[in-house]
Amino acid sequence: MNNTDPAVAIIGTGYWGKNLVRNFHELGALRAICDTDPATLAGCAAGYPDVPQLKDVSHVLRDPKIQAVVIATPAATHYALARAALLEEKDVFVEKPLCLEEHQAAELVGLAAEKGRVLMVGHLLRYHPALIRLLQLVEAGELGRVYYIYSNRLNLGKIRQEENILWSFAPHDISVILTLAGERPQTVVCRGGNYLNDGIADVTISMLEFSSGLRAHVFVSWLHPYKDQRLIVVGDRKMAVFNDTAPVNEKLLLYPHQIEWRNHVPTPKRATATPVAIDPTEPLRLECEHFLNCVNSRAQPLTDGEEGWQVLRVLKACQHSLERGQPVLLNGIHDDSKPYSHSTAVIDPPCEIGAGTKIWHFSHIMSGARIGKNCVLGQNVHVAAGVLIGDNVKIQNNVSLYTGVEVEDGVFCGPSCVFTNIANPRSEINRRHLYERTLVRRGATIGANATIVCGSTIGRYAFIGAGAVIRGSVPDYALMLGVPARQKGWMSRHGHRLPKPDVDGVMVCPEAGWRYREIAPGVLRCLDYPEEPLPSSSDAGYSTPLRRDTGSIRLGRVHS
Repeated sequence: MNNTDPAVAIIGTGYWGKNLVRNFHELGALRAICDTDPATLAGCAAGYPDVPQLKDVSHVLRDPKIQAVVIATPAATHYALARAALLEEKDVFVEKPLCLEEHQAAELVGLAAEKGRVLMVGHLLRYHPALIRLLQLVEAGELGRVYYIYSNRLNLGKIRQEENILWSFAPHDISVILTLAGERPQTVVCRGGNYLNDGIADVTISMLEFSSGLRAHVFVSWLHPYKDQRLIVVGDRKMAVFNDTAPVNEKLLLYPHQIEWRNHVPTPKRATATPVAIDPTEPLRLECEHFLNCVNSRAQPLTDGEEGWQVLRVLKACQHSLERGQPVLLNGIHDDSKPYSHSTAVIDPPCEIGAGTKIWHFSHIMSGARIGKNCVLGQNVHVAAGVLIGDNVKIQNNVSLYTGVEVEDGVFCGPSCVFTNIANPRSEINRRHLYERTLVRRGATIGANATIVCGSTIGRYAFIGAGAVIRGSVPDYALMLGVPARQKGWMSRHGHRLPKPDVDGVMVCPEAGWRYREIAPGVLRCLDYPEEPLPSSSDAGYSTPLRRDTGSIRLGRVHS
């Protein structure tokens, strides 16, 4: 081994690990081989008698002479091994996927930064000479505007039982598509089928939508009659085809096809494909060399931990879509002109969700619900069918809004506050036809663990204290405390308790300086802000579900 080369240990020398062993050995960097299978180690010993064979990972990680480790074990072990290696201040090259959970990826990326270690993920296609050249062509504008990308990774085998085809085949293609797109997808849809093992998909097709209008799909299968590995990029000037099963001089072809409009009809104008010259070096050799260069130079890898994390996000979203049979709005990707939900949230189409609204972990929006613009729904929020929510509403964790609940603009619902919709529920008696309406008017605040009994109306800018129990109508601006809740004063629009009135009956908000006065017993109005007409005693003024001070805004739709 060259003295300038880092000392590398390979952990896992099975189906793919043996190729890594070969390359790092030929590069003169292989210092140790580790595997728990005696038969596998025996095969390595025969092929590489000069390299120590180890069964215990801890011996590898504690060896001060080993600077870097390459992890090629089952995906479920990646996180624990990579974490242990980083804690021992080793540089790490981990095969795809980086790990199985996003919080694990975040920890590994943070740990690598904290320790000053290299963290690289084995997304092999990023090192393929044909795809390196294809990326250069796309970046140079040779293909023009990219419309569509699709990838096929099909073969008969290798069939796995510890992971499905999506996790086994698709990471490489997703990595390349994200790079070619230059952006992250907003929405993914994944469909598939399992035929050999219950619950383990053998075939999947994943569709990715990007905010720029770009679309992509990834088709993977290990139940295919022949090997087909190709990626096609369709631009408005040219089309590119990468075929990894073709001879090296035909692996990357450019098709200068054109679409001409003749008599208002799009007509293809076909052209002969042009081969693109590429470096014939093995992609895995280039990938291994890149890792060694990064270890030596302390440079950031092309496929670093952050890139592995982004691919994992897409994989997780695809998996959720596969399991639920519906689109998933991707975690961490948000365009304020569109709604956003975490990948663990469940949204049942058809429902309406306004632009800029965020829906977080493990929340459930049922069909027929309507949610306005720029709302925030925290973790574990349930919105039932028929529920109406206005704009700029904040609903904290663990809140359920049942059918019959209507929430106007600017309302705040504190953690674990409770709404009901039946006054006398019985498990054995169906009373769905008796659901009662509960209305929370504009700007009201409901404190943590407060209970709003069905049939109640919470007035505008009312303030319900934590743990209070409300039954009946609450005046605008009222401060309600206790069980049962009673009015204990008045609150300003800015959320401050108003002081006692002066000689003119005026109360001033200590924050904004706005003046308030009771214009009738139990009816408070702000003197410095235009008010809505007074509601009648029959509550006719509350009859419009999503009433606003100025006009109405149509809620956006989440399309299935």
